[in-house]
Amino acid sequence: MTTDAVLSIRQVSKTFGSRRALDGVSLDVARGEMVALIGPSGSGKSTLLRSIDGLQTIDNGEGVIEAFGVKTQIKGKVGDKVREARIRIGFIAQQFNLVGRLSLFSNVALGSLGRIPFMRGVLGRWPEETQQAAMAALHRVGVSEYAGQRANTLSGGQQQRGAIARALVQKAKIILADEPVASLDPVSARKVMDILRDLNQKDGLTVIVTLHQVDYALRYCDRVIALKAGKKVYDGPSSGLDRTRLIDIYGPEFEDVFWEGAPQ
Repeated sequence: MTTDAVLSIRQVSKTFGSRRALDGVSLDVARGEMVALIGPSGSGKSTLLRSIDGLQTIDNGEGVIEAFGVKTQIKGKVGDKVREARIRIGFIAQQFNLVGRLSLFSNVALGSLGRIPFMRGVLGRWPEETQQAAMAALHRVGVSEYAGQRANTLSGGQQQRGAIARALVQKAKIILADEPVASLDPVSARKVMDILRDLNQKDGLTVIVTLHQVDYALRYCDRVIALKAGKKVYDGPSSGLDRTRLIDIYGPEFEDVFWEGAPQ
């Protein structure tokens, strides 16, 4: 693992039945980077994020995943110290993963569970520090006025911002965002991406975000990693993704949906 890398992946593969979802993927991510992970559906993007967080075990073999110098996975097994690393990794899913019957405040406060007694969290007896952190995080992402509202009564964009606030209360140093804007309208999607970029630029958080919207990847991220059929086929500056490269990644059909104003 290089000295400035907070995440190191070496020769990681994952097979589901006869399908190779990841095929010998290796990469490093440095502290403070904002990286877009792109590629066609089924290319392995979500599998890679879930493997980083230890939610998905990788194939037995030479594969190793390290976060903050801690081996979260090695040779097909989750590492003994995965919890130590996971506390500092915030995972934001496409479907928000909030508890619908709980208030937005309670959902955000759940981010502190790794640092407070378990029963206090179960009973909702949040320490003063957690209460202050939760409200500050909700204010930071612009939804503090909905703190007392049940999560399942909020819009998708509001819930997603709540999920980001939960990662802030968690004190995450890496945010893994798996298609965080896929189910949002364009205005809500831009707000969520603006928040992620703000946390990256102002707080120095490392952000890895999987995106189907290639224009968002080019607009918000300096570095782009592309997967195709489980293999890494591009890793470099977003400025290097011209029309030819993108068609090579997505296939000739990409030409038909190429957005106005895209790189030539």
